[in-house]
Amino acid sequence: MKKLWIFILLGVIALGAAAQNQAYASLKDLFAHKADTLGLLKIEKRTNNQMMMTAGGDYKITSTNDALNKRIRKRCYGICSDGTLYLNCRKLRFKKFRFGTCYVAAMWVGSNLYFCAAPIGSAAKSVIPAKNYAMGAIGQAIASSSMVSDRVFYEIDSLTLKVDFVSKEKMSFLLKSHPDLLAEYLSENSEAAKVVGKYLRLLQKN
Repeated sequence: MKKLWIFILLGVIALGAAAQNQAYASLKDLFAHKADTLGLLKIEKRTNNQMMMTAGGDYKITSTNDALNKRIRKRCYGICSDGTLYLNCRKLRFKKFRFGTCYVAAMWVGSNLYFCAAPIGSAAKSVIPAKNYAMGAIGQAIASSSMVSDRVFYEIDSLTLKVDFVSKEKMSFLLKSHPDLLAEYLSENSEAAKVVGKYLRLLQKN
């Protein structure tokens, strides 16, 4: 009976540890894997309507604690929950462009970070048809509204700490040591997140 209670206690402790979330105060802390422990969090997938109203990431992360909520919104650079890493859009910049609010999902590939977010700046040209630019401001507005669910990948380099768009050229460079995967990727001829993400996950395993 005593052994049973020990096993139950160890199980409760293990569940408590699993429920803990890790918060990173800065990009440097993230690359150094230096984190603070947070309590329970609620992670919600945002709808297209919510993203139309407020530009930003796919995920809203909240807590029942108001002070912690403010920290999550404005101070945290990233949060790891149940093995998934999320980055705060408020802290991210692609050249001079902002990603808005809320959080985006991220992943490690080698020593660099990759995150999935809406196409902005020069990255938007990979998903906006050229004919919409020819239509001027109205065409671009129509294209922008249809891009709410479009996603591409960005890279955060571990040495420069700069954000760069994972273009076809960038992905080809990452796959150059895997000629079979490179040929397969080039045949898909896409910079969309669903395609690029597939090959980033394959690189994780190699």
